[in-house]
Amino acid sequence: MTQRMVKGSNITLDAVGVRAVLRWSPGPTAPDVDASALLLGADGRVRSDADFVFYNAPRHPSGLARHLPKKRVPEGLTDTVEVDLAALDAGVDRVVLAASCDGGAFHLVQDLVLALYDTAGPQHAAPMATFDVVPDTGRETALICGELYRRGADWKFRALGQGYVSGLVGLATEFGIAVDDGEPDSDPAPAPTSAPSAPAHAASAPATAATAASPEAQPTSAYGYPLQAPYPAHVPAQPAYGYPQPVAGAGAGAAAPTAPVPPPPPTAPPVLQQPQEGYPAYGYPQPVAAPANGAPPAPDGTFTLPLQGPQFQNPR
Repeated sequence: MTQRMVKGSNITLDAVGVRAVLRWSPGPTAPDVDASALLLGADGRVRSDADFVFYNAPRHPSGLARHLPKKRVPEGLTDTVEVDLAALDAGVDRVVLAASCDGGAFHLVQDLVLALYDTAGPQHAAPMATFDVVPDTGRETALICGELYRRGADWKFRALGQGYVSGLVGLATEFGIAVDDGEPDSDPAPAPTSAPSAPAHAASAPATAATAASPEAQPTSAYGYPLQAPYPAHVPAQPAYGYPQPVAGAGAGAAAPTAPVPPPPPTAPPVLQQPQEGYPAYGYPQPVAAPANGAPPAPDGTFTLPLQGPQFQNPR
């Protein structure tokens, strides 16, 4: 005789094994439904990830819990899990029977029913119990349809219908399953380090070498005679207009100097915008050196003035 269950009700199961069958009516907008089972210890959690039996892990390592392929029946589609209750070790205290849907929420699934069969019964025997699974809000994507639990030496079934909006991942993690959902790690990858830049002195080395290779231009006076090297603060005299200007650098074929230019003598007087003594600029009167004793120069006795006066002028 089949027992129709309501939410929160329970019955004692007189069976060594249970086949839990989920059945629903397919439709153009209905998502696919998957059945699964979680074997829990006394603490309400799985002992390892192997205690989660579903379509990607269809067989428990002990072989006592299995996920079976989907089938099409006259009433619709089915998905099934089987559990050998009598053979489970004492470490398994509960078996959660769950359903999840892919591609939509459970409000799109019509006529969802959980039916429990005795695995040792005839092939076409009636189910021991059925439960019409109705989600609370319709937004759920995973449901705990019911649970098989120990009560002394017996096993019992409780109808639940508890839902999760986080899908099968949320349901599995609720019971201690480590689920890899394929998302990247939250810690960002370290940024690649840039190549070290060249030292500043290395970059300036070619310019320094080029400067050292060019000989320093020697200053010249306006008339073409070389001048003495000026002090570091010296402002060079400007050459007279119209004469060739000194070349600032050596030609392409000039050889580099073999020795540095010697520093200027400390006693050399500075030249400030005027030619140095002894090197006059072209076109200016030249100074006459004074006698050593300081006396004025003697007149030139041979010098005479030209004749002047009206007698030498042309008559009118």
